[in-house]
Order: sequence, then C-alpha cells, then structure tokens
Amino acid sequence: MLLEAFRSSLNLIISGDVELYRIIGRSLYVSLTAVLIAGALGIPCGMGIGLKDFPGRSLVLKLVYVCMGLPPVFVGLLVFLFLSRSGPIAPVIYLLFTPTAMIIAQVILACPIVMGVTISAVEDRAQIVLRTAAGLGASRLQALWTLVEELKIGLVTALITAFGRVIAEVGAVMLVGGDIEGYTRVLTTAIVLETRKGNFSLALALGLVLLLLSFLINSLLYSWQYRR
Repeated sequence: MLLEAFRSSLNLIISGDVELYRIIGRSLYVSLTAVLIAGALGIPCGMGIGLKDFPGRSLVLKLVYVCMGLPPVFVGLLVFLFLSRSGPIAPVIYLLFTPTAMIIAQVILACPIVMGVTISAVEDRAQIVLRTAAGLGASRLQALWTLVEELKIGLVTALITAFGRVIAEVGAVMLVGGDIEGYTRVLTTAIVLETRKGNFSLALALGLVLLLLSFLINSLLYSWQYRR
C-alpha cells in the first residue's frame, strides 16, 4: 500500500496536478514573504545587539534565544486572538483566515531565529573585522560594510534556517489561516487534511515536495558556501 501511494504521488508531481502546484506556490509565497520581512527586521536588530554593549543586554540575549524555540501553536493562538473580531484591530481591518495572517504568524516565528543566528555570527567575527578595518584606515561606515561582507554566509544561513522553520510548521498557519481550499491551504496543512481523508497519494506528494524544497535550498546554500 505504501509503495503504491508513493508511485501515485510521483505521478501527481510529474503530471503537473493543478491543485498541487497552487498549494506549492502559496506555501512559497507565504514563507518567503515572512522570511524577507523577518530578515529586514531581524538582521539589523541582531547586528545592533551583537555589536553594542548596553544595560540589560544579557536579558535581551536570553529572550532572543528563548523566542527562537517559540511553539508555533502558541504563536498561532496569540495572532488568532489579536486578529479575531474581538481583537484590537478588528474594527479597522479583519485579517484572520487570510494569507496576511499566516505571514504575520510566520514572521513572529522567523524573526527571533534570524536575530539569534545573526548575533552569533557578529559575536564570532565582529571585533577582528572591525579592528582590522580600523587599522587599515577605514571609516566607521566602511568598517561596518566590511563586516556585512564578511558575515554574508552567516546572514544567509540565518535566512535559510528561518525559512526551514516556517515552511515546515503547521500549528500557527492552521489556526490563523483556517486551511481554506484555494485561499490559505499550504503544504503542511494540506498534508494533515489529506492524511485525515485517507488520500495518501496526495499527502505523500506534498511531503515529497517539502523534502525536495529543503534539499534544493540546502544544496544551494552548501554550493554557495563552497564557492565562497
């Protein structure tokens, strides 16, 4: 039975099933958007925390590292309550059960990961790079740009790690997206639904796509690091 389901799933992927590719496209749109927003927020914050010594820094670091392991279901619950009709922004705009709500939940999950990995990368290399740049006569701005250049691999790793976290999670997007067919259904929620329906061929096809995406992204990262 498992072998037959596996063969059927391959046929679905190869034949170009329309619904399958819509789900894939929606998953990539939601997760990539969330990671880009998290990168825009998390990388500057992570670099600032990694470079500066300020009162309460140790507490901030602890909070960042704790938030890197936030339970997706808990994040989904908080976003659900915030966006629900009894929430603070409901009179202005109602975003629950939309892709935007899913992006918000995934940004909350991804941002601490981007910040944490960025902080670690900065703490490992910052002092050496900044001292060397200053010794060569670079200005403060030039030294910071040199640091960013040196940290490229670490920053890309932060984004890839965050992407792997959000595209594979199911709890938050299920709660705030509602798994609406043709609108908020993504790979992980579709796998859960199709498994419950006994449609193992499509569930396996979706699972294989998740594995393939993970393999491709990590292979690209490895190749880029190797060239660097």
